[in-house]
Amino acid sequence: MRKTGTVKWFSPSRGYGFIELDDGTGDIFVHFSAIMGEGFKTLNEGDKVSLEVVSGKKGLQAENVKKE
Repeated sequence: MRKTGTVKWFSPSRGYGFIELDDGTGDIFVHFSAIMGEGFKTLNEGDKVSLEVVSGKKGLQAENVKKE
């Protein structure tokens, strides 16, 4: 099931950041490799996104992130 959220912060130089979920369940880790699209994959603070939440090695994380 896809969820929606807002990018809280994302560091292009480090390749990761966090997305605040719209349903109030908290912040989700996002790695650049989870961002859908071609070319340089990055997000900007405040971007609205849709995503899937999966269980990763260190807890919940975003997958298949798409800018809305």
